[in-house]
Amino acid sequence: MIIKGIDFTSAPSAKKPITCAICTLQNNHLILQDIKSLIDFAQFESELSAEGEWFAGLDFPFGQSRTFIENMGWPDNWQEYITIVSSLCKDAFIELLENYKKDRQVGDKEHKRKIDVLAKAISPQKLYGVPVGKMFFEGAKRLMKSPASVIPLRKSDENRVAFEAYPALVARRFIGNRSYKNDTKSKQTKELEASRIEIIKGIEADALQQEFGVKVVLNQYREQLINDATGDRLDAVLCAIQAAWGYLNRHNNFGMPENIDLAEGWIVDPMFSISK
Repeated sequence: MIIKGIDFTSAPSAKKPITCAICTLQNNHLILQDIKSLIDFAQFESELSAEGEWFAGLDFPFGQSRTFIENMGWPDNWQEYITIVSSLCKDAFIELLENYKKDRQVGDKEHKRKIDVLAKAISPQKLYGVPVGKMFFEGAKRLMKSPASVIPLRKSDENRVAFEAYPALVARRFIGNRSYKNDTKSKQTKELEASRIEIIKGIEADALQQEFGVKVVLNQYREQLINDATGDRLDAVLCAIQAAWGYLNRHNNFGMPENIDLAEGWIVDPMFSISK
């Protein structure tokens, strides 16, 4: 089985591409075969439409919080409200979010989904810092137009499956809340490199196989993951690990609880598995 991990950006370019780790899952060995740099959305859309069987973990929020959806008067069907979002240009979407929070009380401006609270993730309305709101805008509409099953929000093509991934969850298992990456060259320190090495050793260890069901084989790409100070290549691999776990649990609701809010979505990770 082909397993992909995709580290997303809302403004891909040659300098800051969308990074895609291509792996194969063979006898529970997750083998890294290639790392692609997708420099524009056309290449990203092509990856989402690629023929054959594959399961992919993508690092951006697929949905918005139920609170925001209801306050906007949007339908609570994911495909229907993403269609509304798709009708907006980027500037109009940013204006919509800014106007929404303008007159709201502090603490009631940017809402989180249930899974964001559990994962200690940022609100998918956030536009600045880590602009996951912009990532949602650019990613979700393209995902909706793809042929892939979007788990658990829309089940369609059983051979091509997309999960929402969150690589920080995997990284935290090994380094806690320490940082391991930075896009700013002057802040790319030896300490961050040491953290990446620690994560890599962690994902290669037997403990990961016990939890995720896979043994990670990085081949010649190990040094690339260490040397990439942005962390994009490593994050793509961490997304692939989560996607592989979802694939291994495909006959058990992909390991996800049954009572997920199908307007909001869910992150694929054994930390939030059906048995938890």
